[in-house]
Amino acid sequence: MGVEIERKFLLRGHAWRSLGQPALLRQGYLSLAPERVVRVRIEGEQAFLTIKGPSVGAARGEWEYPIPLADAQFFLDHLCEQPILEKYRRRIPFGGMTWEVDEFLGVNAGLVVAEIELTSENQAFAKPDWIGAEVTSDARFYNVNLTKHPFSVW
Repeated sequence: MGVEIERKFLLRGHAWRSLGQPALLRQGYLSLAPERVVRVRIEGEQAFLTIKGPSVGAARGEWEYPIPLADAQFFLDHLCEQPILEKYRRRIPFGGMTWEVDEFLGVNAGLVVAEIELTSENQAFAKPDWIGAEVTSDARFYNVNLTKHPFSVW
């Protein structure tokens, strides 16, 4: 079983914008239930189906499988809950780790968050100057919840 352990933060300033090339991601959800989230994601010419179990602290079970791009496009257009999430992602190395900075578009425009994946919940890590308040435990910032309750209506 795969396990995802990640922490999520808001950002300060705009220094992060010059660090890393943005890649467009489109993702949608076949299941929004917290105990079994099923996500479809397209990044460039690659597509994935991801299944996530319930969160326990900052950890949760996660399984990801490549799928045909045409299938993913069909799922996003016809089967996934709406709205589809669109965001630019920058992968920024810092302190021997990689931060993923997501700048949301559409109904979530204006929201920018950074995530870091860890090997344990207690793992120490260095924070760049542009990292702000932690929002790991704030469910409003979960991608799945941004489909149901977009940032534009907060």
